[in-house]
Amino acid sequence: MTAPWYALASYSAGGATRSAFVLGDTMHDLAAIAEGAAISDRLRGRVGSVDALVRDWEGVKDELAALVDTVRGTTLEPLAVVPLAPFLPHRLFGAASNYIEHAEEMATKLAAKADSQPYIFLKTVDSVIGPDDTVFIPPESQKVDWEVELGVVIGRAGRRITVDKAHEHIAGYVIVNDVSARDRTRRSDFPFSHDWFRGKSFDSFTPMGPWFVPRDCIGDPHDLRLTLSVNGEMMQDGNSGEMIFNSYEQMAYLSSMLMLKPGDVIATGTPAGVGMGRGIFLKDGDRMVATVAGLGTLANPVRAEVL
Repeated sequence: MTAPWYALASYSAGGATRSAFVLGDTMHDLAAIAEGAAISDRLRGRVGSVDALVRDWEGVKDELAALVDTVRGTTLEPLAVVPLAPFLPHRLFGAASNYIEHAEEMATKLAAKADSQPYIFLKTVDSVIGPDDTVFIPPESQKVDWEVELGVVIGRAGRRITVDKAHEHIAGYVIVNDVSARDRTRRSDFPFSHDWFRGKSFDSFTPMGPWFVPRDCIGDPHDLRLTLSVNGEMMQDGNSGEMIFNSYEQMAYLSSMLMLKPGDVIATGTPAGVGMGRGIFLKDGDRMVATVAGLGTLANPVRAEVL
């Protein structure tokens, strides 16, 4: 059964980053409701930071949900602020060519799933930006592209996680826009044809948000609509159920190599409709709007970087 919906957000006030909870589409200061509440010292020590809450998710999630439930239906002071990225990931993983139609539009020849494994790459956490933050087109690229993705947030550490147990290790979900410089992901100066780090880790290349939605507030994570528009024109319209390797399979694969830890984020791949497949790319003045069902909407303007 899906739990009553709420989300966590971060915002800036007085030069400091504060935490908020979201009911409907309205943000409220989280520390304010915790101030007079009878909560544990453990939660009280973390309630001011979404980063701290996510990194101790197993220890605080139930008490936090109960705290939010105490104010449902009451009159609360809304926050008139633009949220930041909800938290800073511990690590940021991405899945390449994980939707068949996207692989086809990129002219990527895939092996049969039975003969393959997920293709996972790393993006720098410093590339993460929040809602309404600007994505900058670097002068090194003329082919900057968009990719709306379901971001899976790890909440319980695990090594060699099995597919059937993976759901238990998820804290929640965020929208990720895996911005990519297509003309920087391929190389001819080395015998290695692809350079995923170079193409995907420019500063500002990972819009994330608008908030973090706990796992129990979302139904099946593999039945969520994902869309992305540029300047109001729909470019991507897919469903997370179209993944080749679903999020549980990606977690099992990753955890066979390393310990997944709370705060890790896995961007699970993008559906068809990217600019590369259309022969069009982001330009100065564009605006991207990414939406995932149940997770909200993440909008970001695009500007050419001025040296």
